[in-house]
Amino acid sequence: MGTLTLRLPDDKHSRLKALAQRRKISVNKLLEELSTQALAEFDAETRFRAMAAKGSVKKGLKALDKLDAHFDA
Repeated sequence: MGTLTLRLPDDKHSRLKALAQRRKISVNKLLEELSTQALAEFDAETRFRAMAAKGSVKKGLKALDKLDAHFDA
């Protein structure tokens, strides 16, 4: 397991500490959870971009048109 030293402004540290206390977890656990969420979003975007690069623009726009039609109805 790695160790990370993070420098934050005092007010941000206080707010993170309050958030962690509200969730009844440590600041360390809170930052671990937030980093997991950020990495999941990054991985999803990376997969989407890779799939989009292989796909057809025409088919993609057609699919978006179908979604628009569904939600406009």
